[in-house]
Amino acid sequence: MKYLTLILSLLFTFCGCVTEYIPDLHENEELLVVEGLITDQPVANVIKIYKTDPLWTNDFRTPLENCSVWISDDSGKTDTLEQQREGVFVTDPATFTGVPGKTYTLHFTALSGTELRTYESLPVKMLPVPPVDSVYYEKQDYVYNHLPFEGCRICIDTRDPSGQCNYYRWEYVETWEFRLPFDVANKVCWVTEESEEILIKDASMFSGNSILKYPVKNITNPVDRLGIRYSILVNQYSLSEEEYSFWERLGNSREQVGGLYDIIPSSIPGNIFCVEEKLEKVLGYFSVSAIKSERLTIKEKFKGWNTLYLNCVTDTLAGTDPVEGENVFWWVLYDHTDSVPPVRYLTNKRYCGDCTSRGTTIKPDFWDDEE
Repeated sequence: MKYLTLILSLLFTFCGCVTEYIPDLHENEELLVVEGLITDQPVANVIKIYKTDPLWTNDFRTPLENCSVWISDDSGKTDTLEQQREGVFVTDPATFTGVPGKTYTLHFTALSGTELRTYESLPVKMLPVPPVDSVYYEKQDYVYNHLPFEGCRICIDTRDPSGQCNYYRWEYVETWEFRLPFDVANKVCWVTEESEEILIKDASMFSGNSILKYPVKNITNPVDRLGIRYSILVNQYSLSEEEYSFWERLGNSREQVGGLYDIIPSSIPGNIFCVEEKLEKVLGYFSVSAIKSERLTIKEKFKGWNTLYLNCVTDTLAGTDPVEGENVFWWVLYDHTDSVPPVRYLTNKRYCGDCTSRGTTIKPDFWDDEE
């Protein structure tokens, strides 16, 4: 639900618009927001509950703590969530795993002023999701400043002849290895980033509910993503028609030209309501879905250039005396202290001399070093 957070941050922050827009909300109004997804995987499912702060304040949300949060299913079983930190509540993987075909309802209590109120989601059925047929890439040729380089489009194929899954959503996690062009201590790192796009598709109109060549990710500027090795894990979710409509409206609100406020997020209906006060507006969606995942690793070398490190050298130092503040304010990129005369080339740009400014030196468990 990170997309909802991004939209709301823009809604409740006074910046980024060509034309000023004042939402039709009282400046001191607070809105309750819920983000949550439960799946059929044996992991801790996360529910986030917070309130938007009054408009035009520095922080746009305040996590709610001391809430009582639980999930019930259509067989009468309930599971209480534990507060992991302020506003974040998790299921216990040892006692709770979602089951396709079952229907789940989110419940929680929270203070509204001095009044303790109860909130519920509409019942949501966990729909099965078919396996991913394939994740693959297609090389693309680009030209920048009259120079050619290569990128790629990552696509997915999937189908459900049973007709049980008509609506899909995808998320991805991409990881790549990069290396600094200097002989420094932290030279090799890995970067991991999660998707921010809203990737959905209605397959009900296609034969066999088939999705072919759906573009999950376009890498149009490889820089160091495709320089050594790249891996992407694609997660496939099943959606109800109601949730598909929620994501579609949320996606449309992000694509409004000239601003994101033509369709403001508070106008997008979710599936959560207050039991005692039906007119109270609650933002967000309680999602329930099975998951199927597929990983693609790209080992092919792509043509291109990396201009990130062209202007790294910012100073030189003659002699062999210690560099004051080395690895704090200065990094040695080239060490020629054994030459005559001895000299070192320095930088005050951390990303040039320390790869951990952008990633981690810890290799992922799934990483394959074979050529």
